[in-house]
Amino acid sequence: MLDASFTHWINGFSGSHRLLDVMVATFGSVAVPLMVLYTVLHWWLPTRDARQRHLALAAGATFLLGQAINQIVLLFVHRPRPYLAGVSHLVIPPSADWSFPSDHATAATGIALAFLLHGYLGRGRWLMATALLVCVARVWVGTHYVGDVLGGFVTALVAATFVKAAFRPGTRFDTALTSLF
Repeated sequence: MLDASFTHWINGFSGSHRLLDVMVATFGSVAVPLMVLYTVLHWWLPTRDARQRHLALAAGATFLLGQAINQIVLLFVHRPRPYLAGVSHLVIPPSADWSFPSDHATAATGIALAFLLHGYLGRGRWLMATALLVCVARVWVGTHYVGDVLGGFVTALVAATFVKAAFRPGTRFDTALTSLF
């Protein structure tokens, strides 16, 4: 299976350098919360720009919708983690839930896609690079298949596209929300 082969190849780099494993695992753990914090800070930028506040709300909605979709998928798809199938070795504590799709990949790519779809290309590219590193980190530490992080990306894309279409800037609803605080 190609998914298992790619997963085994990426995960095969782990375990030989403890410091590198710790760095990758730490990055994979802190990157998503830092991306969320970065998004939240857009609300309180000194300019109080409605466009940036709209972006913060859209990225937050994309994050939440992506996670909600993942929870629905997890009700129907019960894919064991790759370390349970002998495909990878684990360098972090084990997870208790199913492997597909990756919540980390969904969260990170969802935030990045929200920035890109709302025209913040420079920030969006930086965030997408971070999201891709999060995806690689999740495979590196042995907790996800490559297909799991690709599934998370697809979930994020669906969520970001829906939010972009449904939550329009300049509407009454948007104006009411972006003028809060």
